[in-house]
Amino acid sequence: MRRPLVGALATLLLTGATVAGAGTATAASPDGAAGAKARPKAVDFAGTVALSNCSGSLIRLPGSSDNDPGLVMTNGHCLETGMPGPGEVITDRPSTRTFSLLNSSAGKVATLRATKVSYATMTDTDVTLYELNTTYAQIKLRYGISALNLSPDHPVAGTPIKVVSGFWKRIYSCNADGFVYRLREADWTWKDSLRYTSSCNTIGGTSGSPVVDANTGKVVAINNTGNESGEQCTMNNPCEVDENGQVTVREGINYAQETYGIAKCFTVGNKLDLGLPGCELPKP
Repeated sequence: MRRPLVGALATLLLTGATVAGAGTATAASPDGAAGAKARPKAVDFAGTVALSNCSGSLIRLPGSSDNDPGLVMTNGHCLETGMPGPGEVITDRPSTRTFSLLNSSAGKVATLRATKVSYATMTDTDVTLYELNTTYAQIKLRYGISALNLSPDHPVAGTPIKVVSGFWKRIYSCNADGFVYRLREADWTWKDSLRYTSSCNTIGGTSGSPVVDANTGKVVAINNTGNESGEQCTMNNPCEVDENGQVTVREGINYAQETYGIAKCFTVGNKLDLGLPGCELPKP
């Protein structure tokens, strides 16, 4: 998985030092044409966040209202208390974690604070959702930043996408290459993962970055891993497993976990309810 970064790298982020390969420049252009599409929307850093060790985003669900407490989304493996084990699901756990909210040019405009971990797991998907002590309306009024909208739809192969890392202040551009029945890494297995084309050569610290559909501007997935050295199904070397159990290794290729199903597990007020019809997130 795209490992959380600590120590010197976190210090570089906090002090604003420059790292080779970082910066606000956009990475390589998408691989191949996706056919006739709507003109891509401009994608920038507004609404993304930097964590101490990962990337993330301030997200808004399709049913969220302005006065709901904001939600920050990052990976399950970025959880401040350590990576959840296989089968482990965390809900409604108090948290005071802070996040640096970024504007369109990746400048820090505010520090957001969580009140709790609404949901976290590394089973079937790789996600943590934090509830904040501020509402969307308060954030917009104070800092002029709107949350990124979470798409309710399954992503489509061939779509141009942007992986926006608040940690590195870098945007990766590529296409959604396809979908993986099962993605296996060490003790964890994820379902229906999104595979990138090779231009999205994400690195450690990009964990939790929102994957944005460049046509709609909506978040369709969350960046979480890539095969670094060609090993099979080991840590930092996920493998693809098809319906027949056939294993494929793609060295240098990176992946994300889809997010369209998250909204089906939240009700009025951005409150988690894993018993809602259609909610398929793993339960504790």
